[in-house]
Amino acid sequence: MTTAPAAVIGLRTADASPGPAAATAAASYPTELVVDALAADGTVVRIRPIRPDDAAALVEFHRRLSPETVHLRFFSAHPRLSPREVDRFTVVDYHDRLALVIEADGTLVAVGRYDATGRDGEAEVAFVVAEKYHHRGLGTLLLEHLAVAARPRGIRCFVADTLAQNGPMLDMFRAAGFRVTSHRVDIGVVQVTFPIDATDDLVDAADQRSHAADRRSMDRLLRPRSVAVVGAGTRPGGIGHEVFRNIAEGGFTGAVYPVNRTGEAVLGRPGYATLLDLPPGADVDLVVVAIPAAGVLDVAAQAVTRRARALVVLSAGFAETGPEGADLQRRLVDAARRGGMRLVGPNCLGLANTADDVSLDATFAPTTPVPGDTALLSQSGAVGIVALAEAASIGLGLSSFVSVGNKADVSGNDLLEYWQDDPATKVICLYLESFGNPRRFARVARRVSRAKPIVTLKSGRSTAGHRGTLSHTAAAATSDVVVDALFAQTGVIRVDTLSELFDTAVVLADQPLPLGRRVAVVGNSGGPGILAADACEAAGLVLPELGADTQAALRVFLPSTASTANPVDLLASAPARHYAQALAVVLADPAVDAVIAIYTPPTVTTADPIAVAIAAASTGSATKPVVACFLACPTVPAALRHPQAGMRRVPCLPAPERAASALARAARYREWAERPAGRPADLAGIDELAAAAVVRRGRAGDRTGGWLPAADVQALLRAYGIAVADTEAVADSDQAVAVAGRLGYPVALKAASPEIVHKTDVGAVRLGLGSDAELREAFERMRSDLGPPMGGGLVQAMVEPGVETVVGVVHDPLFGPLIMFGLGGVTTELLGDRAFRILPMTDIDAAELVRSLRCSPLLTGYRGSAPVALAALEDLVLRVARLAEQVPEIAELDLNPVIATAHGVVAVDAKVRLASPPPSPESWLPRLA
Repeated sequence: MTTAPAAVIGLRTADASPGPAAATAAASYPTELVVDALAADGTVVRIRPIRPDDAAALVEFHRRLSPETVHLRFFSAHPRLSPREVDRFTVVDYHDRLALVIEADGTLVAVGRYDATGRDGEAEVAFVVAEKYHHRGLGTLLLEHLAVAARPRGIRCFVADTLAQNGPMLDMFRAAGFRVTSHRVDIGVVQVTFPIDATDDLVDAADQRSHAADRRSMDRLLRPRSVAVVGAGTRPGGIGHEVFRNIAEGGFTGAVYPVNRTGEAVLGRPGYATLLDLPPGADVDLVVVAIPAAGVLDVAAQAVTRRARALVVLSAGFAETGPEGADLQRRLVDAARRGGMRLVGPNCLGLANTADDVSLDATFAPTTPVPGDTALLSQSGAVGIVALAEAASIGLGLSSFVSVGNKADVSGNDLLEYWQDDPATKVICLYLESFGNPRRFARVARRVSRAKPIVTLKSGRSTAGHRGTLSHTAAAATSDVVVDALFAQTGVIRVDTLSELFDTAVVLADQPLPLGRRVAVVGNSGGPGILAADACEAAGLVLPELGADTQAALRVFLPSTASTANPVDLLASAPARHYAQALAVVLADPAVDAVIAIYTPPTVTTADPIAVAIAAASTGSATKPVVACFLACPTVPAALRHPQAGMRRVPCLPAPERAASALARAARYREWAERPAGRPADLAGIDELAAAAVVRRGRAGDRTGGWLPAADVQALLRAYGIAVADTEAVADSDQAVAVAGRLGYPVALKAASPEIVHKTDVGAVRLGLGSDAELREAFERMRSDLGPPMGGGLVQAMVEPGVETVVGVVHDPLFGPLIMFGLGGVTTELLGDRAFRILPMTDIDAAELVRSLRCSPLLTGYRGSAPVALAALEDLVLRVARLAEQVPEIAELDLNPVIATAHGVVAVDAKVRLASPPPSPESWLPRLA
């Protein structure tokens, strides 16, 4: 029996039905389904809906298929397509019948389709991939994109017929992450059925495939075998010339070609006028472009002709200059991707890889990267130049460096995928000014941080993005708050300055992670030791008193006037042997997790022997980091920067405060990396259909949305199992009394209008009303004071007193829905004690969120008060998160206050605003941004 290719599956029943009119299909072409993606080998392909004008290409595609492939697709010999079949396959309605094609190098190489069967939510799926492109994951890409396109079109399940001999196809369905069932429907024919929901298995499998494809794609960029520099002139000082010089004289292991208008030789290397003039056998993997923006598209076309694999555009004059430049940039990206190339830039500094078998410096920076194990990305070319110089000055070696500039294609997300598995990279440093695809960053960074620390300097901490809106949640969700939430969930180490970036990186690169937060300070002067102690405490570290045995061991060799507690003061005249002995003793103390060693230069000792002693002590401690501070020393001693063979490098920072901050970041990172990864919550009692009905009512009559009335807010929340205090809307005081009779006194009365945010400020809330008379009087007074804006009243049963919290949702245009938790009630804005998380949230995220406030001790039992039901509070947060995730029409949601007691939680005031959901492709779907 012949083994069937895994990229062919037939579709028999639906093929026979007639197709719709071409005009109908053409009128509704879904451009949102046109995306670029990576094949399994890292090449760029384009996925798009089929069009009627694809008829000729489809006929040619079918003609090139082998008889075996055709048999697997049609279950019979089918050498050519009839005109009726061509019409059927290319003219679809893009709803019940949808076909996607994949193009590579401008050629149609794969086709996939689904056809609704007429049974509720079911469609038959089929696809075929050209033999030349088998084993590149194109069938899986088609299946994933068809599934994502089908769900909003009412399809919930795919069925497919395949020949029984086509075992690899069945394996592919399962490997894709779908939950497949199969049974025989005919002799030699198996029908498979699988739901197309985005399950955890599907998302995880897609993530693994995307990771592998991205890694191979970046490998083409960072490990080229040959490079051409377009714009490499003969004049020193020109950008193209300097890039070429850095490559040619920097030990690049491959071939390098200078390209300039005159074809002149550069630095003794033969020159060429265009890429097309390179010798016939000269393959070009990477093209670096340093010419004016107007000529870049022509170079990109030549690079495609030369079958280059990647393009680095240093040239400015693109999106950073305005609309015309943005259009030019879009055309450049389109040309590169259609030609199967990845693009770095434009408007960037270049890239470098210090690996021995590459040795590529394709930048115009004046500083050559020193080899090491830290990867560095800079969105700014100027910051990149400064960062390279700073790294070299402190002896921080780099595995690779990429300046991404405008991030038109390659971004930090792609490079994180590569650096995760790069054996030469131990630490990752990022300088970011913006996020292109923050949802993908969240998914990728969370995974990468489990393996390697990511230290990030994100600029733009200003409050300019603060928005004035109607909800507490939206008003609090400034852009920087959102970034903090993103980094907190993903384990990214955030810093505020370049100095902090490199302080943290050098500690992480050169020393083991601290096992805890307990630090000992050892030095030869009291003042700096006290400064270090204060800095440690301010950074969240602990200075334990050294154990009695440790202090006794120190007193054996130290003068009687030395201090043996913590900090340890060796006295100004301490020789190198005292440093060596003291560090060995302190590092052996089980109550110490890390050491800061401080040297202040007196006239009686010199720095170099002290540095040797510190390096030796650090090397002898396999699990505890040592950070040195040599004060008033113009340079870092060589023994620390370039230690003797067999000795560990020791970070040397110029101030104890910086050492304490760097150690604190390392300690917090270890705590994050060692915590459980968390899992999606298993939430019972969710009624998605009931919630959808509320949303339909809220947007009825062509409304784009708005604030929901109280009854609909309650219905929506209860559909997700969120406890809400019993509340009824009333129009007058008679109705209010009637409702109170059913609910039971005491009750609260509130204005019903959702437009009133701060109800207590305007007298729109009355609490603890205990009789009909009190309620009537309160209603009439409120109506008199507020007038029509009152919007009627809400009568609510009083709930048990407890801690007032706030839980909210706001939709950020870049990050998607954000969940806020904080102290609630009338003090929400005054205290400003709140925290955010992005979606999706795990159980660990929820647990950390409710414990992350300054006033979180109020929830766990403060000064004899009973602790609240934290599990119930976490459950409520997770239900709000699930609601925000599954109902994208929610633009804002406020539950304020949520009363938390020892017996549970209940929302006593709730507001929900609906809006048209923004376009939001599923973050897990393999695609290039």
